[in-house]
Amino acid sequence: MSELTFYTPCATPRPVRLSDETRQFAWESLHGKYGDEAMTHYALPMDGIPGFADMNDYQRQDAGIDLICREAPVRLTPAERVCGAATLGMAIHACLPVQYEGRPVCGALNHLTVDFFDAVRYGLDALEDKVDARIAASEAENLRPRQRDFLASCKLVMQSFRLWHGRYMDAAGETRPDLYALLCQVPFGPARTFHEAVQALWECFAFTRLLGNWPGLGRIDQLLGPYLDADLAAGRLTMDEAREILASFFIKGCEWIQSQTPVGSGDAQHYQNLVIGGIGEDGEQVTNEVTYLILDVVEELAISDYPITVRLSPDSPARLVRRVAEVQRHGGGIVAVYNEPLILEALKQQGYGEREARSFANDGCWEVQLPGRTRFSYSPFDGLQVLQRQTLKLDTDTPAHFDDFESLYKAYLADLSRVVEGIAVGLLNAWVPGWRNGDDTWSPQCPCTVVSLFEHGCLERALPYMEGGPDFNVQSPHIGGAPDAGNSLHAIDVLVFKEKKVTFDRLMQILKDDWEGEEVLRQYVKHHIACYGNDDDEADAYTVRLLNDFAALCEPWRSGHPVWFPAGVSTFGRQIEWAPGRFAVPFGCRHGDILSGNASPTPGTDTEGATAIIKSYCKADLCCQTTGAALDMRLFPGTVDGENGVTALEGLIRGFLSLGGYFMQVDVSDAEVLRRAQEHPDEYKTLSVRVSGWNARFVTLNREWQEMIIERTAQNI
Repeated sequence: MSELTFYTPCATPRPVRLSDETRQFAWESLHGKYGDEAMTHYALPMDGIPGFADMNDYQRQDAGIDLICREAPVRLTPAERVCGAATLGMAIHACLPVQYEGRPVCGALNHLTVDFFDAVRYGLDALEDKVDARIAASEAENLRPRQRDFLASCKLVMQSFRLWHGRYMDAAGETRPDLYALLCQVPFGPARTFHEAVQALWECFAFTRLLGNWPGLGRIDQLLGPYLDADLAAGRLTMDEAREILASFFIKGCEWIQSQTPVGSGDAQHYQNLVIGGIGEDGEQVTNEVTYLILDVVEELAISDYPITVRLSPDSPARLVRRVAEVQRHGGGIVAVYNEPLILEALKQQGYGEREARSFANDGCWEVQLPGRTRFSYSPFDGLQVLQRQTLKLDTDTPAHFDDFESLYKAYLADLSRVVEGIAVGLLNAWVPGWRNGDDTWSPQCPCTVVSLFEHGCLERALPYMEGGPDFNVQSPHIGGAPDAGNSLHAIDVLVFKEKKVTFDRLMQILKDDWEGEEVLRQYVKHHIACYGNDDDEADAYTVRLLNDFAALCEPWRSGHPVWFPAGVSTFGRQIEWAPGRFAVPFGCRHGDILSGNASPTPGTDTEGATAIIKSYCKADLCCQTTGAALDMRLFPGTVDGENGVTALEGLIRGFLSLGGYFMQVDVSDAEVLRRAQEHPDEYKTLSVRVSGWNARFVTLNREWQEMIIERTAQNI
């Protein structure tokens, strides 16, 4: 049995199912062996390319991709069961890894989920045939020059992909006949077996990563499950062999980990999320043996680089809910949960058809989109600062005055409405200048042909991903700090208008003075005014009202324009960068305190346990938050250990579903262990935590981010 130990906060050890060779491969990858190699080959220079300075943006991109596919290091490792690697370190920083005169040539994309399904099922030869046919058809069309540049780029990128693939065939032919046999068939031909399907999926993914993009992968159990079922039925493969193959896919996704990653917001945020479980477009359960193999792999190896969200409903198999709980108790925040029925209803209300809504996945974090059909991004803003600076005018010498709560709240909604309208109008003017006159022509954006090849609509419309090509273009306004704003409104209403403990003007001055000299009143507030997250109807009502009204403000913009602007709720850790610009809050926190994350309670204010948090969160009509509203849950390890702990966690998940939650990310961690990791980082290299829409190894977070994780209130269940 392997002696390698993958960290868990749980007293129950992680299971050992994989071979020692595979576990050693995982250990080396998680400790930075291949990320370090990538940083030694950071980027390729374009300075020697004739005429490069005079090329347009597509020509520069295509020349860069050609150079990468010719000269990027080819890497084969002894233990891997699928091959292809993103070996240039600049790709880790979301750029095409080529430079001209020492500067990046162009950026790359993330926060999207592409569609590799057709590439696996039909092969890239079929995709190249579509490119050729589209170019031929374009000769008779009145396309703009930029559209023709895009179509020409599609052909050149396909040729570059074939060149890169050929280099791996040459290398494998000399040393790895097993991999060579796979490469002879996929990804240019259709996959016929589970092993070929995994290789085809990985190679397409690795190619997009090699070019600096960070795509999500969507519902890979739906893609790979039928291949595994067929192999098992024919006796070509055993479950143990399939697990080893799939483990190789997950391990290779760790190829960007470095042994000495600079600290910041974490090293595992490459947005390569997966969604598993749930129903397909036909309404039938997708859950299959691949679903469970994925959970097996991350349970054993603690690989956090593919954050996984499971689509669950009251109809989900009991076995699946239990396996989710068993994996979640090992911490790392690797496995989160979607409430599938609620999200399907949210998407139908947005205007998606029932069948297409059933295909939903995420964007690389947890915002919902239709994979391979959506240009997605979001526009975050701090709802608390809007209240403090625009409504209350705390940043002026004469703060605002209100005589009653409803006048205050009405003014706040008016300010929020201006923020939403500013996001929508500003982006429409920038991206689609003629939108008011019915002209849906997009302004030129940075090219990213490889992503466009794997997005439906782009080739057909002769429009790239960033210029209106996909079927849906979504830019979601995301309110942050909503629980803090809700708590602030509640405290103002109680202190000023209900209990009349202080005048409105005096309270504003207290907040400007950061509670200086008002400790008695501050302690009264902290101990006598309930906050969101404790299942207190009065306290929760302010945040619930705010979230519902914010969604209503987005309603005029969420459809009917070249870009849709549906509502969402998030901070993604921005509560750290927002803290210096915030004032003290009426519910007792001081200037600079790190406050709520996403739709979760303000740290330290949730005192009634995990169930109370879920009940508070579910009081809002989360169906109106179309792209998502995340609830972060941190649990004590001891409460989820053993059989009773798994049962309790299952119950928590089912409660979240029955009460109408949207998305819940559960982490299990011990603050004492996290403190030890701060002091002895070399001893905790693989300790992963959930940050927001991504996971990160704790020691790669800077002190502020680490404190944010530690200060989240740990709950018993």
